[in-house]
Formats: sequence, C-alpha cells, structure tokens
Amino acid sequence: MAHERSVTVHPAKNLIGSVRLPGDKSISHRYAMLGAIAEGTTKLENFSTGADCASTFACLQALGVECGRNGASVSIHGRGAKLQAPKMALNCGNSGSTIRMLSGILAGQEFTTELTGDESLSRRPMARIIKPLEMMGTRITSSDGGCPPLRITGARLKSIDYKLPVASAQVKTSILFAGLYAIGTTRIEEPIQTRDHGELALQAFGAQIDRRMREVSIEGGQRLHAIEAVVPGDISSAAFFLCAAGLFPDSKLSIPGLLLNPTRAQLLDFLIGLGLRIRMEELQEQHGELVGTLQVQGGELKGARVSGGDTAALIDEIPVLAAIAPYTTEGIEIRDAQELRVKESDRIASMAANLRLMGAEVEEFEDGLRIPGKQKLHGASIDSFGDHRIAMAFAVAGLKADGETQIKGADAVVISYPEFFPTLESLLQR
Repeated sequence: MAHERSVTVHPAKNLIGSVRLPGDKSISHRYAMLGAIAEGTTKLENFSTGADCASTFACLQALGVECGRNGASVSIHGRGAKLQAPKMALNCGNSGSTIRMLSGILAGQEFTTELTGDESLSRRPMARIIKPLEMMGTRITSSDGGCPPLRITGARLKSIDYKLPVASAQVKTSILFAGLYAIGTTRIEEPIQTRDHGELALQAFGAQIDRRMREVSIEGGQRLHAIEAVVPGDISSAAFFLCAAGLFPDSKLSIPGLLLNPTRAQLLDFLIGLGLRIRMEELQEQHGELVGTLQVQGGELKGARVSGGDTAALIDEIPVLAAIAPYTTEGIEIRDAQELRVKESDRIASMAANLRLMGAEVEEFEDGLRIPGKQKLHGASIDSFGDHRIAMAFAVAGLKADGETQIKGADAVVISYPEFFPTLESLLQR
C-alpha cells in the first residue's frame, strides 16, 4: 500500500456535533471468523470499514467461505468446523489480528496453509502464538525470529493448560479458537486481564466457556451457530475524537452506538480523570457487549501516569494520549509499553520524533515516554511511518498547534478508519 497522500490540518477552536463510528475492529474480526466456522448464515451490520478487517474477509473467502459484502453490511455462510484448503498463500495485509487469530482456527484444519502479509506485518513477532499452537499438536514454520510468513500444518489438536507470558487478547483468542478443535478442555491464564471480545463472541455463537478472573477455559468439539448482529462503534477510533474534544473547553460531542465493554472502557475512566466530562446514556447489552451513547464536554486537562495494567488496557490509545500530553497542565508519563515498539511502526520512537518536530520536549525510555505539560506546539511536517494510529494522533495534536500541520502518509488511516479525516473536519469549529 502506498502511503503517499498528505493531509493538512489547521488549528481549530472546538469540536461540536455527533459522530457515529465504524464497527469495532476487534469484534468485526472475531465475528467474521466465527461466522465462517458456524452453521448457518451470519449477518452483520456496521462491520468495520478498515483494511484490516477486509484482510480477514478475503482470507475467509480463500478458505472456501461464501461471504457477501455491501458497504458495512456483511453476510457469511458458515461451513461448520471444516474449511477448504486455499489454492494459494493467504495475504493478511497489515493485520496482526488476522494472522494471529486465524492461525488458531487453521491449527485444527486437515491441510497446510501459508499466511503472509505486508512488509510491516512481516516484522511482527508470532512466536507467542506459534508456541502454544505447537504444544496443541500443529506444525508451524516461520521466517527468522518467529516472523511471517507462517506455514501451518493442521492436526487433530489436544488441549493444553497455558499461562500467557505476555498479556495479549489476540493470543488468548487464537488459543481459544484452537481449543474448539482440541480433545479435552483448554485452559488459559493471563498475567493481567485483557479485552474479552473473544470470549463474548464465542458465547454469542453458542460456545460454552468457563471464565474466572484471569482464567478462561473451553471444551473442544463444540458446534457454533450463526448470529445476526450490529457491530458496536469502535472505541479505539472514538479515542481520537474524545481527545480532540478534550483540547477545547467549549467542545460538545455526542457518540451514539459506541462499544463500552469494561475491558476497553478504561479509556473513559482515564479521560474523566484527566478532566474531560463524559456521560453515558442509553446503555444496553448486545451479544454480551455493552453498548451506549457518550455525551462529551471539554474541560481543562490535568495530567496522568499510565503504567502496568493500565498500559495494557490503553495500548491502542497511547499514541493519541501522547499527542495531547503537551497541552495538559501536568503532562503524561507512559511506562511498561515496550509492546508499542513492535506495532505497525515503533510507536514510541514515532511519537517522540513527531512531538519533537512540533517543538515539544519529550523524554524517551525503552518502555515509554515522559511528556511535560503546558507546552506550546507549532505546526510541522509529520511522518505517519505508515501507521494509522500515528497519522490520526498527530491530526489531533495539530488542532491546537500554531500554524498548519502536514501529515505525510495520511493514507495509512485506511487500515482502521478510512473516513477519519472528513469525519474530523465535519466536527471542527474554526
């Protein structure tokens, strides 16, 4: 994918209006994969418009799954547990979610599959899924250092008890999916609780799973049934608008149909702690997921420290929190975020480099950043490093900088949110 397009961001006075967000990426991936191995036709509305979920969709089609798509409406004709051997390598694009979670399903198929991806994905570590899936009986070969391409030869799997060395919802989901194909009960223990979309999706599709604190187990051989669902709005995408609103005390923003899952909504607690005024309304449960409307008003942003379990819970939102940190009164410090060095870009280095280009003082650590508050930033020419979250984060930073900010490689936003720039523009008051 060429990341050539530049977008210019102009300073704004505040953010006013209502925004309905594209479907949550994490849920879209999982619903599509489970729909493929369920019985019956799964119908999904507000499916993620991002390129990552399109990669999952294309991989499922290559595995013999009949899928139809009309914008954000998707239908998936399930094949039951057995997929079809693909005629060529499956291209996962830029999507770590696709390659990690789909590997769990492929581990239990009776054929060999090769999974490849773009240059960025080919540098991302897969040893964390290779180890548990091989313990279950599948054979996986990889490139140097456990990176893609992966070659997975499925097998009759056996259940395992596995302690995750690193907290990762994708790895947990991958093992749970493989557990459907295993003989016996597969148990997983996490070091800290990660997002639970995999568990909730499995239950929505009819699987029995057992959950206790940081432990989850699944019995093999269960059959899944199709569902009809509206995918809730993506809270990780909401983060950019919430933080943008936070820059201006007079902002008023409404976000209906938003995912408010407690394992993801820590962002809201964090922003309320920073000084943003947020009210939740119209709460309801859909397929185990909590959904509602947010009413948001700007306020003066104080400062915060993100570390330990908070870092794991906010991992996707850290780029935009770093982008608004200079505008807070006390600054933001981020620690225990080594994981960010192996995302679509080295996000710690990308954030530090771009903030400095805008004139910010930043201290960089191996595992994070310290960004003092009460700083004045100026517009600059920013590099997205081909990373969607960096492109969107610095669009937000540019709203309160002096002068214009140019985002080079703005096309990277297609990974998660193709409509981001026009949507942001529609809410700005100048």
